[in-house]
Amino acid sequence: MKHVWLFLKDTLKILIVFVLCTSFFYMALRMVHLEYERYHRYDEPKGAAVKVFNQEDISWPERLSIFIQLGE
Repeated sequence: MKHVWLFLKDTLKILIVFVLCTSFFYMALRMVHLEYERYHRYDEPKGAAVKVFNQEDISWPERLSIFIQLGE
């Protein structure tokens, strides 16, 4: 009977540690999520930002040729 009691006691300790660690991890993930939820990725940049993408008007056969050559 003593072995069963020790087994249950150890199992309960492990369960409590597991629940506490899981709860801590969950709360940490929620905090990170809340922080990044407030971050606006698509706002216009501030300061001396330069537009780095300039799309040219290319005909679709030429664009298809570039796609095949470069494997985009």
